[in-house]
Amino acid sequence: MKFSISRDALLRPLNLVAGVVERRQTLPILSNVLLVLEGDQLSLSGTDLEVELVGRVKLAKPATSPGEVTVPARKLVDICKSLPEGSDIDFTVEESKVTVRSGRSRFTLSTLPARDFPSVEEGAGTHRFTIKQGQLKRLIERTGFAMAQQDVRYYLNGMLLEIKAGRLRVVATDGHRLAMCTLPDPVPVEDDTQVILPRKGVLELARLLLDESEDIAVVLGTNHLRATTTDFTFTSKLVDGKFPDYERVLPRAADKIIIGSRLDLRQAFTRTAILSNEKYRGVRLKLAPDVIEIVANNPEQEQAEEQVSVEYQGDSVEIGFNVSYLLDVLGVLSGEQVKLSMSDPNSSALLEESVDGDSLYVVMPMRL
Repeated sequence: MKFSISRDALLRPLNLVAGVVERRQTLPILSNVLLVLEGDQLSLSGTDLEVELVGRVKLAKPATSPGEVTVPARKLVDICKSLPEGSDIDFTVEESKVTVRSGRSRFTLSTLPARDFPSVEEGAGTHRFTIKQGQLKRLIERTGFAMAQQDVRYYLNGMLLEIKAGRLRVVATDGHRLAMCTLPDPVPVEDDTQVILPRKGVLELARLLLDESEDIAVVLGTNHLRATTTDFTFTSKLVDGKFPDYERVLPRAADKIIIGSRLDLRQAFTRTAILSNEKYRGVRLKLAPDVIEIVANNPEQEQAEEQVSVEYQGDSVEIGFNVSYLLDVLGVLSGEQVKLSMSDPNSSALLEESVDGDSLYVVMPMRL
């Protein structure tokens, strides 16, 4: 097996594929990336048995001797990064070693047999659709921050993808807040379905969505999701669990409606957060007609107060929130104004764009 490739053409897919590879592996081969050479196409594969990514690169000229080999992923990335921009790299595989040459540099890497490299089982998909990468990226960016990180309720450590009546919706929650975004355009899928993509799968998939105008084909199966672009094939196992009924969480009888400047509120929350309790991050919102007062305290008896002019006609109410949750929502919403709806100090608040948005956010109150 022997081929030449430019450093710049190899580095982008190699970086993304190596991102899937875990640094600490129980199986040595999982630290490696699989290189497969056929004609003028080089495929690079990385996996941690849960998520698999295959990148494809076209060579300038077809290789004379095809083949496959696995090499240490991190070392190969570091070698490519250290070489000068615009340089060419020659790969030669002989016995159990790979020689990497570029200019006056020469590296010899150990290999492991390609036949031992595992692949994530795929099975037949039940639902297929194609959308723009930019659309999928928006769905993930608008909701991903609300995923749980290491919750014992493992089904929360991921993102729900739901197709219902031809609408694609993604939902994420960590039990304290919920984020939901719906694709405005229908997808041509007849049957309804729900799958949970694990946290790592969501993060790796988001890294691939670089060309917003290009298509991405998504296949959902019973135990896997596969997404394919011209340059990559991404496969992830799904979380085997039942996602909570998120529609029950949406506040129904929210009669207290506040409309305010998203930027003004975000800046006021950012400032008051400085003196909030570092562990609980609580702030108190005091609502009065046409004004919202934000107050933060901490154990050192320090206090921050802000007043923001808003559109609100209703009773005076005082309610506590984790300021980080509010800032996360205000950070992903667009538009000049934000709408906040609630019913009483003990019920959740609903945040959304004040004009026809595709996203909804629910934040649980805090006792302060």
